[in-house]
Amino acid sequence: MQQPLRIGWFSTGRDQAARELLKLILRGIEDKELNLEIAFVFCNREEGESPETDAFLDLVRSAGLKLITLSSRKFAPEKWQADRASWREAYHEAVWEKIKEFEVDFSFLAGYMLIVGEGMCRRHRMLNLHPALPGGPKGTWQEVIWALLATRAREAGAMIHLVTPELDAGPPVTYCRFPLDTPALKPLWEEFEKKLKTRTLEEIRREEGEKEPLFREIRRQEFIRELPLIWLTLRKLALREIVLTDRGVIYQGKPFPGIDLSAEVEALLPRLGQVKES
Repeated sequence: MQQPLRIGWFSTGRDQAARELLKLILRGIEDKELNLEIAFVFCNREEGESPETDAFLDLVRSAGLKLITLSSRKFAPEKWQADRASWREAYHEAVWEKIKEFEVDFSFLAGYMLIVGEGMCRRHRMLNLHPALPGGPKGTWQEVIWALLATRAREAGAMIHLVTPELDAGPPVTYCRFPLDTPALKPLWEEFEKKLKTRTLEEIRREEGEKEPLFREIRRQEFIRELPLIWLTLRKLALREIVLTDRGVIYQGKPFPGIDLSAEVEALLPRLGQVKES
């Protein structure tokens, strides 16, 4: 058997989904399905900052993993107020000092709620999950879904990409897609269009937010595919089916601009798509 792939794990640990994802990966390692070794877990919160994060930190400790923390809330708050780009650089320089001794193939950002500084992007290979297809909307998952609604998108998805200084624009490694023009979604689209006859999109966004039925269902459909996509990607990386380079990926020995895992993700949904978002 090949040597395990050594990875770092970055998370804010802000909700149940963060814990369930880590548990899933640890079970995969224990069951020999994932030939991985988690060299360290980094969290940008410390004990006592959030009950949800405290539960995450307890999980990391109970699993016997190396835990590294540095509170982003407490780090140079005056710099955060004055210049956030400069703060990101300074903060992640301090993070780098804490993790640089660990030799890892890459780190995975698993619910890490900070934008990584440019210096860290250039010196440390990282993968991130983004809730949109390659070339799709950028920003938070909320911003992505409102953009999909604004353009009447016919499909949505999620991708795992290499982290670069340009936000959400690194080379895609893997992705999955799902349709938005299904019979099941048709009534929600029709109701949404009715609302647009009397209100603007911004008014709907302001008044209903994440409770808007079509918005909520698109998020649910995207969210349930995140764990299968992460699982499959890490498995293929551990098997060396996918090899990372600074410019993109090598798949089955050839350069590849992102690998469509939609069919495999759909097949895994009954097993891995049951975690609920907090």
